[in-house]
Amino acid sequence: MTGILVVNAYLSGEKFDTLHKHLVSTAESMDILLKIKNNEEMIFYSGDADFVLFWDKDTNLAKLLENRGYRVFNSARSIELCDDKAKTYLALCGVVKQPKTIIAPLSFFDADYSRFVRRAAEKLGLPLVFKECCGSFGEQVFLCNSIDDIMSHIGTRPFLLQEFIEESAGEDIRLEIVDGRCVAAMKRTNKKDFRSNITNGGTAEPYTPSDAETELAVTACKTLGLTFGGVDVLKGGYVCEVNSNAHIINLLAATGVDVAKDIFNAIINKCK
Repeated sequence: MTGILVVNAYLSGEKFDTLHKHLVSTAESMDILLKIKNNEEMIFYSGDADFVLFWDKDTNLAKLLENRGYRVFNSARSIELCDDKAKTYLALCGVVKQPKTIIAPLSFFDADYSRFVRRAAEKLGLPLVFKECCGSFGEQVFLCNSIDDIMSHIGTRPFLLQEFIEESAGEDIRLEIVDGRCVAAMKRTNKKDFRSNITNGGTAEPYTPSDAETELAVTACKTLGLTFGGVDVLKGGYVCEVNSNAHIINLLAATGVDVAKDIFNAIINKCK
């Protein structure tokens, strides 16, 4: 079996290299020949492959590859829904429990959002969480204690404002769902930041999720159409975010579970 691992041409660093090499070596151990190609190369690529493992967020390219007849995992639509936090919220609204969220109105130019911010703060209360709609590793996410604080983070990128779940500050659960089941989970804790991300200094330990937490994560992934995904759950049973290509090396280090094997098995089954 042959596959292509699509990565981003403009992201580099040890953590990315480690992940990519791990995926390739795991594939090899399962008799899968997995070639690494970046998103720039794939624009012009016309070779054969049984599947594409799309470890990037270039959704236009993912859709282009689907149009060319490749089996892409996760799908372009699923990646798009996960990459944009506003789209994630809207797709899961009424399906799973989420923090109260208000999506900022779209502006094509620099705009004065002060009136919107005041109204949103009245609805959500302070402090609240400011999130740019697109971002990874907890970046572009800020805890805001005042109107001025919120305003200081507004630029030209789409954003949303979200209820602060205080009891879950610096703590969440990451559940990795593959083909409709939870294959691993870890509890992440950060005593110095309200964001639990390991990149921001958080630590992780193995975690056994409850049936309710597992059902929540499975439902979120099913709704978003994910073959595999990492679901972040806050105390109180709130789905915070869903990742279409979560950094599984951290999960391996915390739990000893190699999620890559489960991902490849799911792809193999779907390609039969």
